Amino acid sequence: MANFGTWLHTRRKGRLIGKDADGRCYYESTGPARLGGGVKRAERWVIYHKGEDASAVPPEWWGWLHHTLDAPIPAEERKPWQIAHQPNMTGTPQAYRPQGSLYEKGEHPPATGDYEAWTPQT
Repeated sequence: MANFGTWLHTRRKGRLIGKDADGRCYYESTGPARLGGGVKRAERWVIYHKGEDASAVPPEWWGWLHHTLDAPIPAEERKPWQIAHQPNMTGTPQAYRPQGSLYEKGEHPPATGDYEAWTPQT
C-alpha cells in the first residue's frame, strides 16, 4: 500500500504497465526523468502490498524494473526449472539454519576430533 505522496505521484506522472500474479502494480513515468550521470529515461516503480519488501518482486518483473529488459518476461516463457518466488525469511523463525548453526538447537555440536590447531614453526 502506497503512502499519500506515492499515490499522488503515481496518479499524476505514472502509467500502469501491468500487474504480476500477486496483484502488485508496476508503473512507468510518462516522461523521461534525469537520472544519475545525466541519463534521461523513464522512471519505473512498483506499488507493494502492505508489509512487503523488495524481495517480493518476481523475476518476470525484476529485469524490467531495473531497466535490463524493455518488457516484463511473459509467464508462459518461464522455464520448467524456475521455481515460484519465496519471500526472504531472514530474521524470522522460518529462516534457513544449516546444521551446526547456533540458532538451530541453541547449542553448538561438539568437536569431532578431526581438527588440529596450527602452530608456527620456531
